[in-house]
Amino acid sequence: MSVELTLRQLTYFAALAETRHYRRAAERVGISQPSLSQQIVGLEAALGVTLVERGQRGAVLTPQGRMILAQTRRVLEETEHLRALAQGARDGVTGTIRLGSTPTLGPYLLPHVMRRLHAAYPELKVVIRDAPPATLQDELLSGQQDLILTQLPVPSGDLDAMRLFREPLKLAMALDHPLATRETIRDVDLTGVDVLSLSDAYRLHAQVAGLCEDLGATLRRDYEGTSLDALRQMTALNMGVSFLPALYVRSEASRDAGDVVVKPFRSGRLTRSIGLAWRRRSAHIRIIQKLATIISDVVRETFADHVMLEL
Repeated sequence: MSVELTLRQLTYFAALAETRHYRRAAERVGISQPSLSQQIVGLEAALGVTLVERGQRGAVLTPQGRMILAQTRRVLEETEHLRALAQGARDGVTGTIRLGSTPTLGPYLLPHVMRRLHAAYPELKVVIRDAPPATLQDELLSGQQDLILTQLPVPSGDLDAMRLFREPLKLAMALDHPLATRETIRDVDLTGVDVLSLSDAYRLHAQVAGLCEDLGATLRRDYEGTSLDALRQMTALNMGVSFLPALYVRSEASRDAGDVVVKPFRSGRLTRSIGLAWRRRSAHIRIIQKLATIISDVVRETFADHVMLEL
C-alpha cells in the first residue's frame, strides 16, 4: 500500500529546510514540533528517501533532501500560482503579497505608495520587510518574498525586473569640510578625498566603489555605515564625504537638518536605477503591474523634483 504524498508535507519540509530547526519551522507554519516531525517522517516514507539528518546541529538536509527541496519549491510555487489565478478570477486584486524593500529606499517612498495602494485595493494585504538587497534577492529566489523594490540590476536569470525611476546621488560633507563652501564640486575636486559608504551588502556600495576608482578618491573600508543615518552621522564628524540618495536627502538631510552640507554632483547625472524584481513564474503579475503603476504615479506627483521616471 503506497503512502500518500501531500502539499502540507511539502510546505512543512520547505519551512524546515529554510529554518534548519524543527522548533522554528513548527512556529513558522503554526503547528507543534512533534506534529511537524511526524509530517516530515511521512514525507520521507512517501518518497522512500531520507531527507533530513537529525542531530545536535539541528536539521541538515541530505543530498537527496537538497535535490527534493528544489522540486518542492517549484511545486509549491505552481500551487500558489494556481490559487492566485483562481482568486484573481473570483475577486480581482485581493489576498496577500510579500514585498521586500531595501532600507535605503523603502522608508522614504513606501508610506506614500501604501496609502494609495490601500485606498485603491482595500482587500489586498501587503507584508513589507526591510533588508539589504543581497538578503532580499535570496529571499525572493527561495519564495520568502513575492517581489522586491530595490536598486537594479538584480543579477539572476531566474528573476524579471522592471525599471521605475532613476534617483540622483548627492554629495554630502561636514559643515567644516574644505569643499563645503564650493558652489560646484567637480570630479577633480574629489581626487584623494576620503569617501564613506554603506557595507557591501548594499548595491550602493559597489556603485560608490566604482565611482571612487574613476575619481581617484579613497574609499574608506575601515568605516562602513550600517544605514544611511549612520553614514550621514559619520560624514558630519568629518570622517569623509558620502553619496546619499535623493529621497533620503529630501526626508532626512535637508538644509534644515544642519549637520551636513549636501550638494548636487555631476549636475544630477550620477544616479542609481530603482525598480521591482520578481520570480519569472510569479503568480502575482497582475498585482505587480498595478503596484508599478501606483509607484510611478506617486513619483510623478510627489517626487518629480527629486527623481526621474523610467517607466
